[in-house]
Amino acid sequence: MLERVDHGELGHFLRSRRAVLQPADVGLPAVGRRRTPGLRRFEVAQLAGMSPDYLARLEQGRGAAPSAALVAALARALRLDRDERDHLLRLAGHPAPPVAGRADHVDRALLRLLDDLATLPALVASDLNVVLAQNALADALLGEQTGLRGHARSCTYHWFTDPAFRAGLPVEDHEAESRAQVGDLRAAVAARGRDRCATGLVRALRAASPEFRRRWAEHDVAVRRSARKRILHPAVGLVELDFDVLATGEGQRLVVYSPAPGSEAVGKLELLGVLGRERFGTAAPRRTS
Repeated sequence: MLERVDHGELGHFLRSRRAVLQPADVGLPAVGRRRTPGLRRFEVAQLAGMSPDYLARLEQGRGAAPSAALVAALARALRLDRDERDHLLRLAGHPAPPVAGRADHVDRALLRLLDDLATLPALVASDLNVVLAQNALADALLGEQTGLRGHARSCTYHWFTDPAFRAGLPVEDHEAESRAQVGDLRAAVAARGRDRCATGLVRALRAASPEFRRRWAEHDVAVRRSARKRILHPAVGLVELDFDVLATGEGQRLVVYSPAPGSEAVGKLELLGVLGRERFGTAAPRRTS
């Protein structure tokens, strides 16, 4: 239930956080002179995926209460830490999430690293394989991965329940991918102390996928740190990349996809960088983190 919204404090807090950010802090070029310190309002709105007019109303203390999902998007756009994110939630009338079992707020250090990566597909994912943020090249390569809800937020859940999802990898790679997904999930469940979020995901997977039940019973465990990934893209075809976890923090990991020097994948990534986030037909997102 939505609690009382402190519109005045909410607006002041949003303005103050915007004022302390510089374009370089969020991976934007510094273009032209700025009459006031901080990011421009339209830049924050763009980063959060919202209307600049609505952000203006919020900052003026007169907008309708933002949803919890929109507050989370604003927290990412403004590079808030966990305490600041929780404060923003409360000002907007939402309860702050419990500390245990929640990893949906992107670690600030990982987000800063993600901002610095422009020529390689990169993303930040939780230990349960939920993609929390990704750069433009990852969008172009893998499809949008951050708008799902429930167990479907986990790429591991998708891998075992959605045949269209598996179409993003060659059939001959499916067995190795399944083994890697299960081993990594078991390691995460143990590291979390079998909390409700992790055990709920396992329970849902066991109910939905005979393959997952079989592989889970094998009790393989292996934290995923690197791999060779072959991704089938509808515009550029097969793209072979190294998959590496380059940094970790608070149950999250920064994942970077990189091509071998001189390989065909170098040119294909350059082409995707030009194409940007065009929608390639109606193909399903290729979530393969």
